[in-house]
Order: sequence, then structure tokens, then C-alpha cells
Amino acid sequence: MASLQRSCLSRTDLFFGGGLGKQKKSRASWVGASLNTSRVIKAHRNDLSPNEKPQSGRSDSSVHADNPMARRCSGLCSPADEYARIDAHEKETTVSWREECGVVGIFGDPEASRLCYLALHALQHRGQEGAGIVTSHNGSLQAITGMGLVSEVFDESKLNKLPGMSAIGHVRYSTAGASALKNVQPFVAGYRFGSVAVAHNGNLVNYNSLRASLEENGSIFNTCSDTEVVLHLIAISKARPFLQRIVNACEQLEGAYSMVFLTEDKLVAVRDPYGFRPLVMGRRKNGAVVFASETCALDLIEATYEREVNPSEVIVVDKDGISSLCLLPHRERKACIFEHIYFALPNSIVFGRSVYQSRYKFGQILAEEASVDCDVVIAVPDSGVVAALGYSARSGVPFQQGLIRSHYVGRTFIEPSQKIRDFGVKLKLAPVKGVLEGKRVVAVDDSIVRGTTSSKIVRLIKEAGATEVHMRIASPPIIGSCYYGVDTPDTEELISNRLSIEETRKFIGADSLAFLPLERLRKVLKEEASTFCDACFSGAYPVPPENHSASKQVKSTV
Repeated sequence: MASLQRSCLSRTDLFFGGGLGKQKKSRASWVGASLNTSRVIKAHRNDLSPNEKPQSGRSDSSVHADNPMARRCSGLCSPADEYARIDAHEKETTVSWREECGVVGIFGDPEASRLCYLALHALQHRGQEGAGIVTSHNGSLQAITGMGLVSEVFDESKLNKLPGMSAIGHVRYSTAGASALKNVQPFVAGYRFGSVAVAHNGNLVNYNSLRASLEENGSIFNTCSDTEVVLHLIAISKARPFLQRIVNACEQLEGAYSMVFLTEDKLVAVRDPYGFRPLVMGRRKNGAVVFASETCALDLIEATYEREVNPSEVIVVDKDGISSLCLLPHRERKACIFEHIYFALPNSIVFGRSVYQSRYKFGQILAEEASVDCDVVIAVPDSGVVAALGYSARSGVPFQQGLIRSHYVGRTFIEPSQKIRDFGVKLKLAPVKGVLEGKRVVAVDDSIVRGTTSSKIVRLIKEAGATEVHMRIASPPIIGSCYYGVDTPDTEELISNRLSIEETRKFIGADSLAFLPLERLRKVLKEEASTFCDACFSGAYPVPPENHSASKQVKSTV
């Protein structure tokens, strides 16, 4: 393939040393692939090394004018009607948007599985419903996956069953109805030339068409995850060597994907041509190479951040060193801006920028654009904290901790009655009356999605004695759903797509409401603004939304 003749980053070999070793040709194409997420898969490959053999088997309208993209109810519904319509989502808690997952890859460390375990802990905010680790040892891939937090899935005895110098790991989030052990990654597949494991962060918008085509040709799917499509595409590829099969498979994918693959002797990291989801590379003192969704994972395991995996880049790590090549076609970079608004941890460097500095600046801009007489600035924890600090610093109004978040709420907690309003929010957020009582409060949050959570938070603060509550949102109004690896409601469920800012203010019960203006957000990004995807604010999708409708059906299963 032409793509294999192009180096995506020509300095890679010089920087790290080494490259791909000689490839031994294989003689046959794939007959069938089988997915296995919980077994030890012993495999031998003959297309990568001599030892490999085939085997079978969003009230302050003066601050932010209505977004022209926002669609109004045209008199069909009032804010009260809106509340009744949205109230069907009463179970929504303080988590408004949910990142689908986080990935880790490690090569060249005898403690690979334990390092992977620690790195997954650092990425736990990206997914809390399931976790898994796969290691390579003595020509076999060992996999352990489970439902729950990383600490609930793994203990010392399980980590002892994952020996090896290389590993990949995954933490997963899914929406209701999609939780099942079979969907927990990494996935491991055995096919004619051996075995391969994959961990994926993103969403494939052409999943339905790819799966239909594969099934027509005899493929059998064991999960409802779009990630499984990738393994089938690798298996049926007639390209040689194995690396080229990954390239061949990825060049058929549309949408967002940051993935790590593990074979018996190689670790491969891939990022989609738009670069929607983050993926970084680092190195430990002993030379071990590490890939992760965020730099916070590198920090925890004492790996030095070196650079991003570039959009369209495929990085291969094996005993001969590191090499890099590019996928085709090349696209204009469109990194997800919500990583800096909500998803990533403040101590991470994402897309080459400090998440903390971005959020602090967003808060400062809110203070400049939407100042109000108040006594105290508080944050809706945790994602609103840094922006609230920025607002406080620029406004001169003291920041205090007016809401305390509980970190011990079970993921599967069921409210005893849907009639008990605010129960979920009260369970997660406790107001500090000494901070709020008799005060005019500015509450800073990262975003407003459906609006139900914001209305509960405003009510909670007022019930604690606040005389006024002014909501300041450190992002523009959300008018469009995400199709690139984020669990978001459908567009018609987004309150800023249906109501004006003033109508939204009335709906949530705040004394005033202001959002970060989109144009100011772009100014913060400066010349890099065009390299970020802000479709959820602007409606300008890298790929027309009509091409995405089917992908919402499977987005929750990534």
C-alpha cells in the first residue's frame, strides 16, 4: 500500500532508534476470526517472525446572543413544558457528559501489567463500568476483563496471572442497557496467523455499514461494540505483513479512534486522521515505551511525556525499536475541544495544551464577559473548579468550596422512587450552608446539557440559604450531539438547542445565566482554533450529521 511508503514522522526512528525488522512473508489469507475477551490465547505467527506459525481457528442575553444554529420551540413548548418533557431523564446526575473510555499501552517493562493497572487508575475518570488488561508472554496473550472500577476488577492474584514485558489496558463507560462483560475491552481475537488484542477510545460512524458487509461475507460478531469490526477487518485483510493489515483495516474506518494493539511481539498505537481523541507517548527510565489517553497516566507511572501520537499516525514498537507511518487519506485536524472543558484531568497535557490553563482562562473570560455583583464564587465539582478559580481571580470575588462532592456513590445506585426529586444530586453534592447562607452566589459549571442537573443544583444552593444564584458556564451552549466517542444525548434532547438563554435561565431557576461565548473560546485557542472540533457548539461537523445517525445506535457500546 502507498501508505506504507510514507513516514508520518520521519524523525521517529532517529529519535528512538531502530525500526521495523525484516518481515517474513506468509502464504495464506484469513479464513475466519474468533473473538475472545477472557481466555488465554496461545498463538504463533509466521508473517512477522520466524517463530510464528498459522493457526486455525449551554439571564444574560447581552452577554451571549442566541446561537444562530439553535432551534427554538416556535411557541410549541414553554419552559414548563420543557421541564415536563426532559423530566423523563430524572436519573441524570451531576455527570452531564461521559467520556467513553481510556486506553494504555506499555512495551518493554517486566512489570507491564502492574504499570498498566496503575495507569488505568489515573484514567479512571474516563470510564467506570469496566476494565481490562491483556499482556503478551511466551508467545501467548493473557486477558483479564471485568465489570467495575479498576480496583474492583484487579487484585494481586489476578495481576500475577498477567506476566509479560508488554501490555494494553482499557477503562470503559457505557450508557444504560449496554453494560455487559462481553463488551469490556481489550478484545482479543484469534485468527489464521495468530492473535491480536485491541483497546479503543472513540466511535466509528460507519460501523453499521461495515458490520453489515462483514456479516454478509460470513463474519460472526460476539459483541455489540464497534471495536469488534476492527478485528474482523484485520482478519480478512490479505495485506502483508501484520502491520499492513492494521493499516488496511484503519483506512476503512470513519470517525474517531485512538487505539492500541498488542500481538505476541509488537505494540501498535493508531490515531484517526482527524485526531478527535487524545493519545500520547512517553518513556520510562528503563526505556519502556508507554502510550495513554492522557499524560496524567504517564505521570503516575513515572514515564516522561515525549509527544502526541499524530493524527493519521501508526506507531509500531517491537524489539527492533520504534517506527512510524501514516494512514491515508490525510484530513484537517479536528481535536475534541470538550477534552479541555470537561473530560480530561486538569493535570493533563492534552493536544499539546495544559488542561488546567485552558479551564482557568475560560473562567477568567466569564468574569470579563458576565460579571455580576456577588459575595462568593463556588464551583460545581469537580470539572468546574479550575474555571471557578479563574473567575474568582479575575473578578476579585473570593472562591470558596460551597458544594462538597461525594466520591463514594455506587455506579449502579438505584433511586427508591422517581418521585423523590433531587435525590441523585443530593447524594453526590452536599451544600456548605456556612458558605452559601445569606450570600449572592456565582456557581461555575463546565456545561449544561439537558438542564435537569443544573436546575437541581440551583435549587440545592437556594435551599441552603443563598439569596441569589448566578450560573456561569465555562463553555458555549451545546446545540449538537457528539458522534465521535462521547456519550451525549440526541440533539433534540439538548436544552440549548430548544430554548433561548433566557428560557434556559427560567428553566433552571437561576437569577442569571451566562455562557462562554464561542468566539472567545476560539480566541483562547488562537491560531490553533481551526484544529479543534466544536461541532457541539457550532453545528459544523467534520462530516455532515446526516452521515452519523446510525452511529448513535452503537455509540454507547464503545
